[in-house]
Amino acid sequence: MFTRARLAALLVALLGVHRALSAAEPASVADVLQPYVDRHALAGAVTAVATKDKVLRVDTVGYADIAAGRAMTPDTVFWIASQSKPITATALMMLVDEGKVNLDDPVEKHLPEFAGQWLIAEKDAAHELLKKPGHPITVRNVLSHTSGLPFKSGIEQPTLDLWPLRARVLSYAITPLEFDPDHDYKYSNAGINTAGRIIEVVSGMPYENFLDERLFRPLGMKDTTFWPSGEQLKRLAKAYKPNQTKDGLQETPIAQLQYPLDDRSRQPMPAGGLFATAHDLVRFYQMLAGGGSLDGKKYLSPKAVDALTHRQTPEGLKESYGLGFKVEAAQANFGHGGAYGTNSTYDRETGLITIYLIQHEGFLVDGKEALAAFKRAAAERFAPTK
Repeated sequence: MFTRARLAALLVALLGVHRALSAAEPASVADVLQPYVDRHALAGAVTAVATKDKVLRVDTVGYADIAAGRAMTPDTVFWIASQSKPITATALMMLVDEGKVNLDDPVEKHLPEFAGQWLIAEKDAAHELLKKPGHPITVRNVLSHTSGLPFKSGIEQPTLDLWPLRARVLSYAITPLEFDPDHDYKYSNAGINTAGRIIEVVSGMPYENFLDERLFRPLGMKDTTFWPSGEQLKRLAKAYKPNQTKDGLQETPIAQLQYPLDDRSRQPMPAGGLFATAHDLVRFYQMLAGGGSLDGKKYLSPKAVDALTHRQTPEGLKESYGLGFKVEAAQANFGHGGAYGTNSTYDRETGLITIYLIQHEGFLVDGKEALAAFKRAAAERFAPTK
């Protein structure tokens, strides 16, 4: 029989358990990132955590425009830079699924300008000796950075979006390879841009139109574009870098792109030209996490998703890269980062999609560590317990 004294003791004990559990709960993502904003290590961030079926959390912290006092919002637009690479690779795999392209096709099968390409055998300030490569570069090579193509060509100055895709890719074709295909790894915008050109030649439509018709509109990625509209520019996060005295942040343009950003004379860049929101990237990753399908619509075969998201680099190389995706050596997760700090990942073990959007050209103090802090907080709060 419970007396009042025993009931009171039980309530006190239960309250103590509740407090202990509350204290053990991981901080929200916003709480984790706020200190970085407070010490000017970050201007601000938008983060999202999702599964293949559900958005679990969207958090915002700090400012999209410090001077104007404009806070980050869930629909803030970011330049996602090299997160464009997985999107280009995904589009090309649609053509692989349709039997129009094979991963082991020589690139020259689809782009004849690559026929007879040369390889640098010796090079110094006085001379350059060329030889034939062991085999022509393949579609798999350009998507996995094992082609020997350079990062970019000499015409891509001062920004990367000056020339039409056809002209840029022609400049790669006449540039000697830096190593024998499959024998090394070099991160190459040129390779992914070449994949984009294959898409438009094989599909018979401009690369950017293919993305709109086959990926962005069907997936509901309404803010993903190479040319932010006037309305989207109002939601664009400003880019920041450390100021000269290293005690704060100063606004900076995106150095790789021409301005104004909504000028259609700017050319689409498959390797790094896209702008997007957290919502749009979640949709893209949910499709991949769903084996190539989302909301009852099939975009890719499971086989194509496996090729994209598992290691394609030869075993003798230390780099683990899929097709347009960075792949953890143990194959547990895949994703990609962007030049100004953005990141997206899918973890097969936890089933979590994590999206991290900032806009920084360099960091003060420990700003670079904020991504890891966000991922730890997401795992603590949302990863299923074993």
